[in-house]
Amino acid sequence: MGDVAPTRFPRGPIPARAGIGLRSAHHEDVVARHPPVAWLEVHTENYFHDGGPHCAALERIREHYPLSLHGVGLGLGSVEPLDRVHLARVRRAVEHFDPALVSEHACWGHAGGEHFNDLLPLPYTEEAAEHLASRVRQVQDFLGRQILVENLSSYFAYSASSLTEWDFLAAVVERSGCGLLLDVNNIYVNSRNLGLDAERFIAGVPGDAVQEIHLAGHRRNRVGERDLLIDDHGSEVCTEVWALYERALARLGPVPTLIEWDTDVPALDVLVSEARKADACLERIRALAA
Repeated sequence: MGDVAPTRFPRGPIPARAGIGLRSAHHEDVVARHPPVAWLEVHTENYFHDGGPHCAALERIREHYPLSLHGVGLGLGSVEPLDRVHLARVRRAVEHFDPALVSEHACWGHAGGEHFNDLLPLPYTEEAAEHLASRVRQVQDFLGRQILVENLSSYFAYSASSLTEWDFLAAVVERSGCGLLLDVNNIYVNSRNLGLDAERFIAGVPGDAVQEIHLAGHRRNRVGERDLLIDDHGSEVCTEVWALYERALARLGPVPTLIEWDTDVPALDVLVSEARKADACLERIRALAA
């Protein structure tokens, strides 16, 4: 007899509960323990290759959890043509792992043949919104499915910007048909670094488009006479971000929520504990709506 194909979790909406970012340090633990989280998210580029222990682990894990693929390398807002080789690898990963959600960032990342190891923000203009929407449409047509676009953390603002960040994102959604991945930590970081009004952002973002929320930690650097917040995904979610998350849920209702932790990755139980905090917030919103 031939090999039996693994059971696939049926693709569909990820439950409006908390998940965690799956990192290779936790592969064995997740396979062995099946921790009590609702879903998992991985960085798409980490699973471009064929075979190997990481892909084998994700194939096993995928049998038990809904999955989201979160890309960091397409540079959707760059002015050079989309990297078709990279995009083909994304499509192959999507076809292989059959995720419920696929996401990328509202950023640019390469110019003049140079690729930058960063997610760089766009100016919030009508021209940039149309450019980004056009690129998102190309990606969605190539993948044959909708993608989510995530708001960024930023450390500078363009003087040319004529739109608010939330109006910029709303324009991209309207013109491309994409969804939104709302990173609440990024909203908070930008509110402190750039003076962005976090409350207005939550109120102004197109709520029907938000299909996923990210929560993460950040670090505080002293620069001259002021603090600069760095979105490093290396610590627990702070009190202020939890409060902003509660405000987001009050407006949006329950939304699938991910705990991101990419640097100084702790034990799996720490991530599960953070996910339980998010689940408690989600349950409170459900109770209020009942």
